Amino acid sequence: MIESVWTLDKQGMAPRLGFLCRWGKEKDPQKGTPVVVTMEKPNFSVVEIDGPDAAFRPVEKSRGKNTKQVTWILLLKANRAVGCITWLVTVLWTLLGTIKKRLIYRQGIAIEGGKLGRGRLLFGVIRVFLVTSIGILAFEMLAYFKGWHYFQHSNLHIPQASELQGLLHSLYVAWLTCRAEYIAPLIQTLSKFCIVLFLIQSVDRMILCFGCLWIKYKRIEPKIEGDPFRSDDVEGGGYKYPMVLVQIPMCNEREVYEQSISAVCQIDWPRDHLLIQVLDDSDDESIQLLIKAEVAKWSHKGVNIVYRHRLVRTGYKAGNLKSAMSCDYVRDYEFVAIFDADFQPNPDFLKLTVPHFKDNPELGLVQARWSFVNRDENLLTRLQNINLCFHFEVEQQVNGAFLNFFGFNGTAGVWRIKALEESGGWLERTTVEDMDIAVRAHLNGWKFVFLNDVKVLCEVPESYEAYRKQQHRWHSGPMQLFRLSLPAVISSKISAWKKANLILLFFLLRKLILPFYSFTLFCIILPLTMFVPEAELPVWVICYVPVFMSLLNILPSPKSFPFIVPYLLFENTMSVTKFNAMVSGLFQLGSSYEWIVTKKAGRSSESDLLAAAERDSKITNQAQIYRGASESEISELTHLKERKEVVSAPVKKVNKLYRKELALAFLLLLASLRSLLAAQGVHFYFLMFQGVTFLLVGLDLIGEQMS
Repeated sequence: MIESVWTLDKQGMAPRLGFLCRWGKEKDPQKGTPVVVTMEKPNFSVVEIDGPDAAFRPVEKSRGKNTKQVTWILLLKANRAVGCITWLVTVLWTLLGTIKKRLIYRQGIAIEGGKLGRGRLLFGVIRVFLVTSIGILAFEMLAYFKGWHYFQHSNLHIPQASELQGLLHSLYVAWLTCRAEYIAPLIQTLSKFCIVLFLIQSVDRMILCFGCLWIKYKRIEPKIEGDPFRSDDVEGGGYKYPMVLVQIPMCNEREVYEQSISAVCQIDWPRDHLLIQVLDDSDDESIQLLIKAEVAKWSHKGVNIVYRHRLVRTGYKAGNLKSAMSCDYVRDYEFVAIFDADFQPNPDFLKLTVPHFKDNPELGLVQARWSFVNRDENLLTRLQNINLCFHFEVEQQVNGAFLNFFGFNGTAGVWRIKALEESGGWLERTTVEDMDIAVRAHLNGWKFVFLNDVKVLCEVPESYEAYRKQQHRWHSGPMQLFRLSLPAVISSKISAWKKANLILLFFLLRKLILPFYSFTLFCIILPLTMFVPEAELPVWVICYVPVFMSLLNILPSPKSFPFIVPYLLFENTMSVTKFNAMVSGLFQLGSSYEWIVTKKAGRSSESDLLAAAERDSKITNQAQIYRGASESEISELTHLKERKEVVSAPVKKVNKLYRKELALAFLLLLASLRSLLAAQGVHFYFLMFQGVTFLLVGLDLIGEQMS
């Protein structure tokens, strides 16, 4: 007995066998009710059928479409493809056009005091490195997708040359062999050397931080016994005010000259014991007249202030100070305080610094700390504030407390004139005359004191261009000084441990080794390891230790903790400029003798804003001010005021792109992409984030610089 399944449709049509539906692969949307039929003694035989009849074969869907429909579908797909390609080309063309318009070298914009050819050699090296990296990256990607992974595991069989097929495959294996046998050992040797320097510098940084914590724990700070300015002592002649000379060197400081002169003239000190020298090296006659008018205003108010202008600007700031110290009346003064044009000391500055010299004949310098009025202006100023806070809070304070020696910061300090004279005075041989005089005074046995609680308001550069030029001068000058002063240090009469501290720590470790290993390890070796996996750096070198050291740097300015990652990455990028400056100063290259005045924005403190009413009285006292000026100066001042009243047409500002920094940012980004192929875990994520952040931070800083 055979049971078969028959299906009756809803319309009562003839039954159909279910297996026919399966053969045709068609599902009836209107299925009937299955009925089981039992047949006894059937009179038919079962025959195997290999496949369905031609009548039951499925009909291809495409056969139902005519030629016109197919043509329209193809045209629609082609239109979409062409539209996508056109959109990509348009975006790329727009991006390239925007970059071309913003590039400073395509606009004919003159950089103030700059040279377009500066840094072309280093940029050329980075550009060649970038192009090579792009080619190697493309080759690596091709090898990755082709499955050429013979060197990923040491136990894999490396085929011989006869076994290889294809020229490209042969070249890839040759590259792997050369990379493993020749390139990787060199990179590993250099990386080990840089890691040793990195660890030494990290230990030095940790010792300085522990010293700072010890100073705070023990409350070690320079103190003045009693109050030398008590009213009863002054009336009874208990304290004798020494003669103090205040110098304000400046050069074309149109934005800040007024607030600086105003702040210095308001210092609380007997007027017959105070003389202010405004040392103007400006080559712009309009600025000279403005400064003369400001000096005349305060002179009329009874302030003992003089204006000096050099016809020949030789020696830059050192030559300016040296010329001022050669005046005959300087012999009557015992101390000299120096303030740059953007510094605004508080009225009690001299009363907080000069008394430290009393009963301390070996003290030659009292240095105050800087405080910044524009530290929250943009990302660049915030990152500078981190570095400078660590410099003053940790480096200067620790060296002053335990060694009685540190580098003079060039401003916001009071010198004993006798110490300057015995040390040889201001010299014009380097661009860091402040560090030069400090080293020579230290070799002559003079001691220094740093006052961390006495702060003087000033500015930090708000534009990347100004900051880069400042850093170039700050890192090329010490190498000049090291080369020139090394014989004097060795032959000096100071103790051996002071010589070692001066040579090994002050110059070599903090001025030479720091920019060298930072540039070599993080900007050269690290990208190379992405293309040479055999020379891979440990994760603790590229991640954990730098983050820990950055945390130590940010401790003096805890409000800057949100910027720790941009700070870490930006410092690595800036190592290019610092390394370039260090090399130019060490080998006496032309750019090492270059002095460019840092551009100021003229930011005012709260005290300056509150004193705005006093500045308004300038109009009422104008006639009295003019009495101290000649008729020609009066006419020039009147002409300048008329020019100020005319509203100038707005000038379109163009952002300056710096190709060297952008090339380095893209290079590090490519290094991160290479790590994606290697899938290095934490290493990959850190480097990918590093490359992206380098690019974003660089673009943010470049956007701050306007022409």
